[in-house]
Amino acid sequence: MSVDQTPEIAGGEEKAVTATAAAASYPVAPGYRVNVRSGPGTGYAIVRVLSEGSWVRIGCQTTGTRVTGPYGTSSIWDNIGSGQYVSDAYIRTGSDGYVAPRC
Repeated sequence: MSVDQTPEIAGGEEKAVTATAAAASYPVAPGYRVNVRSGPGTGYAIVRVLSEGSWVRIGCQTTGTRVTGPYGTSSIWDNIGSGQYVSDAYIRTGSDGYVAPRC
């Protein structure tokens, strides 16, 4: 799915912009700091921690360790960057399933 927008740019011109669904941003569950891991599971090293109020862009999703969080129990892991995964159970995507292409 794509969304076309025509934002105004300098000089009053308009330019068409296409945004893909995979480029959408999603919020981390309120009140949580979320571990970002090097792979799709709790056995992978923590590479950083998302602060409360963070938003993430999901590039792709894959299966991994089953995790229970504020948005239920899920084995879906969201890839948010090279070697960076977070459990989908902590990201408000509005779905219990995949919202991005599989990795």
